Parts: sequence; C-alpha cells; structure tokens
Amino acid sequence: MDAGGGGQLFSVDPLERQAARGHGVVTSMAAGSDVIVLGTSRGWLVRHDYTFEDAHDLDLGSGRSGDHSVHRVFLDPGGKHCVATVVHPGGAETYYHHARWPRPKQLPRLRGLLVNAVAWNRQSITEASTKEIILGTESGQIFEMAVEEADKREKYVKPLFELTEQREGIKDLQMETAVVGNSTRYYVMAVTPTRLYSFTGIGSLETVFASYSDRAIHFMELPGEIPNSELHFFIKQRRAKHFGWLSGSGIYHGELNFGAQHSSTSGDENFVENKGFFDYSKLGDSGTKPRSFALSEFHFLLLIGDKIKVVNRISKQMVEELVVDNTPETSRGIIGLCSDASTGLFYAYDESSIFQISTSDEGRDMWQVYLDMNHYAAALSHCRNPFQRDQVYLVQADAAFASKEYYIAASFYAKMNYVLSFEEISLKFISIGEQDALRTFLLRRLDNLTKDDKMQITMISTWATELYLDKINRLLLEDSTGTTTNSVAEPNNSEYRSIVNEFRAFLSDSKDVLDEATTMRLLESYGRVDELVYFAGLKEQYEIVVHHYIQQGEARKALEVIQRRNVPVDLVYKFAPDLIMLDAYETVESWMMARNKLNPGKLIPAMMRYVSEPHAKNETHEVIKYLEFCVKDLNNEDPGVHNLLLSLYAKKEDESQLLQFLDTKFGKGQTNGPEFFYDPKYALRLCLQEKRMRACVRIYSMMSMHEEAVALALKVDLELAKAEADKVEDDEELRKKLWLKVAKHVIEQEKGVKRENIKKAIEFLSETNNLLKIEDILPFFPDFVLIDDFKEEICKSLKDYNSQIELLKQEMDDATRGADNIRSDIGALAQRYTVIDREQDCGVCRRKILTVGGLHQVGRSYTSVGHMAPFYVFPCGHAFHANCLIGHVTRCSSQAQAERILDLQKRLSLMDRKAAKDNGASVNGESVMSTTPVDKLRSQLDDAVASECPFCGDLMIKEISQPFILPGESDEKASWEIKPQPTPQKILPMTMSI
Repeated sequence: MDAGGGGQLFSVDPLERQAARGHGVVTSMAAGSDVIVLGTSRGWLVRHDYTFEDAHDLDLGSGRSGDHSVHRVFLDPGGKHCVATVVHPGGAETYYHHARWPRPKQLPRLRGLLVNAVAWNRQSITEASTKEIILGTESGQIFEMAVEEADKREKYVKPLFELTEQREGIKDLQMETAVVGNSTRYYVMAVTPTRLYSFTGIGSLETVFASYSDRAIHFMELPGEIPNSELHFFIKQRRAKHFGWLSGSGIYHGELNFGAQHSSTSGDENFVENKGFFDYSKLGDSGTKPRSFALSEFHFLLLIGDKIKVVNRISKQMVEELVVDNTPETSRGIIGLCSDASTGLFYAYDESSIFQISTSDEGRDMWQVYLDMNHYAAALSHCRNPFQRDQVYLVQADAAFASKEYYIAASFYAKMNYVLSFEEISLKFISIGEQDALRTFLLRRLDNLTKDDKMQITMISTWATELYLDKINRLLLEDSTGTTTNSVAEPNNSEYRSIVNEFRAFLSDSKDVLDEATTMRLLESYGRVDELVYFAGLKEQYEIVVHHYIQQGEARKALEVIQRRNVPVDLVYKFAPDLIMLDAYETVESWMMARNKLNPGKLIPAMMRYVSEPHAKNETHEVIKYLEFCVKDLNNEDPGVHNLLLSLYAKKEDESQLLQFLDTKFGKGQTNGPEFFYDPKYALRLCLQEKRMRACVRIYSMMSMHEEAVALALKVDLELAKAEADKVEDDEELRKKLWLKVAKHVIEQEKGVKRENIKKAIEFLSETNNLLKIEDILPFFPDFVLIDDFKEEICKSLKDYNSQIELLKQEMDDATRGADNIRSDIGALAQRYTVIDREQDCGVCRRKILTVGGLHQVGRSYTSVGHMAPFYVFPCGHAFHANCLIGHVTRCSSQAQAERILDLQKRLSLMDRKAAKDNGASVNGESVMSTTPVDKLRSQLDDAVASECPFCGDLMIKEISQPFILPGESDEKASWEIKPQPTPQKILPMTMSI
C-alpha cells in the first residue's frame, strides 16, 4: 500500500511498438541521455535518439550468414559510446560504436570473450574518449579497456583480475571514483550469480587490482542462484548514492559513502553503509524470482512476469503494482528493465516494444515512511511543508509524554504550529502538574516565534517569568518545611543556584520583550529583591539599583553601577551625599576617575555633609584630596570649589597648606583672567575668624591693601611686615610710607633701652635700600635724645646730598652743550647742497633732470630753479623728476599708501590754485595765504615718496616678489604667443594705391 497516498508514484506508457524495425526481435537494451540502443536477434543495433527524434539501424553481422544474435548492449550515461557483444556459432565478438560513426567497429582484442558487463567511469568519460572502462566476461575475467573516437579502435585492453577461487561469470559491474589529494581512488563492485565482490584502492585500475594478489578479496555471498544477477547504482548529480544487487535469495542493498575511511574486518576500506536485505518472500508470489529489476531513489522496480512491482527501499513494503500493456502476439512477455541515469526514466521492453516508466515525485511520502519506522530525523529531512513537520513532532512529543519524559515532550510540542494549539499543549502539562515541563515548553516556544509575534512573545515571556519565580519559591518552601536540606537558599545548593542563574539569564535575554512595570511588580510580589535589582539594571533603571546597594551598605557595587557609560551623570550628584558618607575613599576615587565628566560644583553639598562630620587627626581628608585634584590637575576655575578648599585649609592647625594655596596663582598665564578664583573678601573674613593672621596678611597684599597688610604683619612678625612693605615697586611714595610705618614700629619697640636701641633703629635704615634717610625717622625719636647719637648718620646724609647736587650740576652742563650742538647742526642743514651733472637722466622717464618745465608742472610750493621742473636727488646719486618719482612710488606701493600720496598731491594742487588766485587780487603781489599749511603738506609728501631712494631702498627689495608679468598685462602677454601657421591658402594678388 502507498505510504501516505497522493496518487501513483510510477506510471507505464508505451514508447515504441515496432522498436526492432524489422531486424528480428529485441534481445537486449541500454539507455542514456534520451538515447535507447536495442540489440536484435539478427545482429543489428537500432539506435533511437529521442532528442532529435530519429533512429539508425546498425548491422553487426557484416554480411555474415548464419545465426548471430546480440547478447548484451551497453551505453554510457551520455549516450555517445556503445559496446555490444554478438554471439554466433563461431564464438563471440565485441563491437564499439560512437554516436557520430555510420557503422560500428569490431574490437579484435576481445574476440572470443563473451562480455556480460561494462562499467563506465562517469567522472572521466568524454565525448571523444571512453577513458578507462571495465569489462566483465562469462569466464570470470575482468578487463580494462579504452577507446578513442579518433583512433576508430581500442586504445588498449588489459586483463585486471580473474576469479579463481569460485569460477563464475561476471554478470554485472559498477565503478565510481573519488579524488584523494593528487590521486584517484577507485571503487569497483562486481556480481556473479552468488557473490558480490568489492575492490578499492588508490592509483590506476591495474595497480588496484594487482594489490589483491597478496590481500583478501572482500565479497558478500548469498545462498541461491539466479541466472540474471544484476547490480545497479542510483546516480544523483553524477554520483552514486546507493546500490542494489539482485541475488538468488533477495535484494541486497546499502548506502554508498565514497569518502569513508573506515576499515572493514578484511582490511579493505568499506564504503558501504546502512546495509539492508529484501526477501522475495514478501512479494507473495510463491517464491517467484524477479526476471529483472531497476533502482530508483527510494524504490525497487521488480519485473515478475508482465508486472512491475514497486517496493519501497526503506520500509520493504510493496507500494504499487504496474501492469505493462504489451501486445498479445508477444510470446515471451517483458524481457527486462533498464534505466537512464541522466533523465531519471526507466524502461521496460519485450521482443518488439519499449515502455517508458515515469516517476511522479516518488519521495513525497517518504516522511511518513520514516515516521512509521520511528526514524524521526530522516522523516523531518523529507518533510515538504510545516504540517508534515508538525506530524513528526507530534508523534515524538506524544511518545515522550507517554513515557513521562516531559521535558523532551515539551521541546517537541513547542516546535508545533498547526496540529495542536498553544492552549491544548499548555493544558496537557497543567493537568498533570508539570510546571517545570510547562516552563520548558514556553521557553522553547519563544525560540520558535518570529519577531513579528510581539504580543505573543511578551505574554509567554511574562508567564515564563512567573513560573520561574514559582519554582524558586517552591524550593525555598521545601526547605522551610524540612523536606530538603537547610541550605537551599545558600549559593552552594546546586539546584537553587542553577534555577536562579537560569532565571537571570532568561531576564537578560528577554529584557526587550518583557513589560517593565509588570515584571517589576511580579518580582516585588515574590520578594525577589536581588532579581528586581538585576532586572532594573538590565532596563537601565539605575536609580533603583544604586538605591538598593546603598541600603545594603555596598558602596562599591553602587559606584560600579554609576561608573557605567550609559548611566546619566545626574545620578552621581543625587547619590553623592549618601555614598561619600558610606565610603568616602571609594567615592572620591570614582570622582577622580571621572575627571572632567563631573562638575565639582554640584558635588559641594555632598562634600559639605562629609566635612560636617568629625574625623580623626591622622585620617586622610578625602574632600581636600578631591578638591586639590580638581584645582591642580583639572585646572578647575569654579569659585565655589576654591572657596571650599580654602575654608578646609583654614580650619587645619597647620597653616602651611593655606599659605601655599594663597601663594599659588592658579589663574596666572590666562589672558584677561584673574590670578585667583576664590573670593578674597570671603577668604579674609574666614581667616580672621579662624585667626590665621599670616594668611590675612597675604590676602590684604593680594587685594592691594598694603597699608592694612603691613599694619597686621607688624602684629605678627616684623620680618613679614618688611617683606610686605618691600612688595610695592611701582609706587615709591606708598613704599616709603609703608617703610616709615615699619620704622616707627621698630623705634617704638626699642625705646625702652637708650643708646643700644638708638643704634638698632639707625641700623634699620640700611635695610630700606636708601629709601629712608635719618631725617625721615628723627620725628619718631623722643625729644630728649642727644644729637651725638645721630652725628654719624647726619654727616653721612649731608655728604649724600652734596654728591647729588654735584651730579645735578654736571647734568645741567651736559644739557647746555647738547643744545648748542643741535643749534649748529640746524644751521649747517640749511646750507646743504649737491652737484648734478647737466647730462644726468631721470631714473624713471630717462629725460634730462635739468629740463625746462612745462610737462612737469607741480605745485608752486616746490622750490624751482628758473623754469626747470622740480626734482629729487638722493645721496646714492639717483635723481628723479618730482612727478616721475610720485608716479613710480604710487605704482609700487600698497593701495593705502598710494591713496595717501595722491591725496597729498591733490591737496597741494588745490592750495596752489588758491594761492595763484589770491596773488592776482593782491596789489603788491604778495601772498595773503600763510605758507605754513603748504609747507606741512609738502613735508608729508616728501616723507611719503622720498624717505629713501626707490632704486636702493626697501621698495626695490619688495619688487622681487612681484610677478614678471602683472595681471593688467595679459594683452601684452598674449601678443607674444607663438601661434601655429594657418593652412596655406591661395593668395589673390591685390594692388593698393597710395
């Protein structure tokens, strides 16, 4: 019966009714690539090519008279090479025919040998050459032969092997090859009526068969004989997949694995796997043996009588029986079967007709066949649609469920989509109380859902979450009732830790599909705080996580969460007060690791809370450490940070850090910025409150309140007061005033002792670097002090004054002499002149310098010699007309300088015209306009154009950087281009009259 229904797997249709074409009856047949070759009883080959729909008759008798019949015909898979054996009273002859030849050729080296089998090398054969082929004879010999189409004869014939132990005829042969490195491995199978031989080896065929001279031959022997023993390979994609041997007792078959390296007990490499045997008794025909058989991918086609029985190769069950509608006058019935490996078609033939056996998706029900045999993996591999796969999963799941293997059953149920609903499967596990198996089913079902099933994924994930929580609670309850050990909740309990770790992994995998609020309520309702915190971390609800760790006193874990990259920085500021009180060292270290990512100003409230708590004297002040890091390493400029650090320094007993902080100008080097960032008024008030007087002096000094600084320093330390008084450098009067304060303090301190104290006060004057004199400090001494005590200093002071008076007199004399020299130089300057050659040219226009005016008219303000044009002469000898020099300098100067020169020249011209007009109206011919403005303009023009020689000064040096061709000279440049000569043209003569 059919394994699953769906119509017939095979069908038989007549192909040719008069196939022999009048050349006797058909005795043998072979097929390949839509080509069928028939051998007839009269020694003819009839070649039917269904690709081109033509037929050819080939005579193998060569005019020979008498009885001669074709014994066997062999055709390669490509339908190009044909070998045929003819039997006649004189013996046997073998012929070869190529598809392009008009007639076959006899192979003389095989004369007298009855060839029963031919094995083709499917991997090497070409249209032009058979390459190596193997021949099997009735006498038990195996030969190797090769035929080249171009040679019209056999290339060689080599004997390979001969059966000597049990002499039987070789009935069929098959060959396969595989590449092993740079060599070829051959696999050869041969059958006799009772045995199946296998040969394999690397090298040439001759080498392979020669190796069996000293090793055992691998064979399979079955009882019973059959005259028509056959061996077939099923070929798929030019490779043999499995084989079948039609033996006397049944069909021996198996899978072929030509890559296997497993050695058999006989020493040969065994390339046969999954061997099987089909007994003829299952056919129910009273032991009738098949006359012929063919092998498909999943079935055996057995010819018994005129019927073809189809047996499933896997289940060993007959699935169909095909009846061949042969002609009534045929006496012998169906002779045999053959197959075309290239097209997948099968053929049956009798003495005159050919029948085509077609397959109709023979593998469509193989999934059911394998399923009935409980071969689930093979069944799944042959399923064509999801419904078939569900059937396989259902059988597996039900079998596991029945055997109480609920976890396995859950995995298979989860793969189903159509046969059973989700609710039905869930109820199966709920009804028997298998919560763990139900959880497994839900998890596996999640794995099989697609991303589009968002709602179903969320619901199932939530249900699985609750089942996990229920499982954890059941373990804890079992412990509390004493049914298990007392350490269930401890990490060393494997089941508890395993389920908790599994649950956490599930939360991690499902964090994007679980509803956040629902999941958190579930975790909270079951009291799973650790998992709640874990899930909150997965959902980036870091505030919940940090708050939990702080409550547990685990500052380090809280800081690890805060330090993650995706945690908002606001959480750092929010939890800073709690964390610094919990673990100041770790908290400050984390702040320092964050560097510029944090704003220290926002951490001041937390630091103030830490500061308000008492600390041991030898304890490292973490806030000071962090503030120093901000100020020194991060160059923080926040006044609040600097003020807080200063206040902490002020509260310390040791004033050195405070003074060092005040002396360090953290803003120094910045443009337009302050030298310090703290509030000096706040600092002063704080230092006064904490009685840090030295610091107050520094602050007064930095605020430029030097008098207050010195006054306070005198109360602390005289040397400090001296240093502060000496800091004023740009205000001599203030500096003297400060030193007088110090001097007054010194004198008042030393008035208790007489002469010695006066000497100390006088010695103080030397420390002022002559800023104070004896007369400056005399008012500070008492009235009763004797003048003798100051005699030496007074005399010294008078000498100093005398020296200064002499120095001033000398400086006055030097100044008088200098003024006289300047007046004489001015007088000599008015008489300055130079000699010009009458032939000297202007450096710009190249005309004579002493040219009569006219073309070189300038303002009247220039000094002229007769009617000559004004000109400039330089000490280097170059001379220029005034207008030429102005024009040259204007061209070579910058645009701004050129505009200034032109403006000066224009203003001079306007003043000239105005002066001429006024002179014409004057009675005496005297100008009424003052010459002072004109002289001033002329002086400015002279400075602009004649400050240096244009040929010897900076102007000439700057011209080096100018291009040889100026931008405005593009037309001049173009005129110098060499243009190609035009094509010669005929020139017409022209006459021009002038």
